[in-house]
Amino acid sequence: MNNEEKIMIPKPEGYNCFACGTANPIGLNLQFYCSGDSISTEIILGRYHVGWSNISHGGIISTLLDEVMSWTILYFKRVFFVTRKMEVKYIKPVFVGIPLKIKGQLADSDKSTNKIKAKAEIRDDHGNLLARGTGEFVAINREDLTPVFDGSKKEISLMIKKLPPL
Repeated sequence: MNNEEKIMIPKPEGYNCFACGTANPIGLNLQFYCSGDSISTEIILGRYHVGWSNISHGGIISTLLDEVMSWTILYFKRVFFVTRKMEVKYIKPVFVGIPLKIKGQLADSDKSTNKIKAKAEIRDDHGNLLARGTGEFVAINREDLTPVFDGSKKEISLMIKKLPPL
């Protein structure tokens, strides 16, 4: 779909994240790559991802958009963060069984509030825009992470260190 160089982004093994985890037997196991100023992933959704008939479930579409925006922030900002809010616009039905490209880009950030904005889109293999989303994320200082994330601090730090150079 694009002739720009693809820089594969390593991800941790063994996690149960529904979108990118390698240990989740029902997950999407998304693999991300950098191309220019964007982060992308590609997938063909199947029969277990439908909402109605052969159309992908809206929650799956939302997950794809959120995840690519998250990996965009992780790659380009190299910070801990959480999703604060997200808006999705479903433009055309996303049918299962067709190749999809999900692409994320940074939209803007505000260092005074630790807010980072990103945008994402889903296109089919003909380049048709099917859905798009925008998100607001909040960067969290490592020392401010609550005990909920305590076990993940080391893994997230290692993952960030393993990212290819910008």
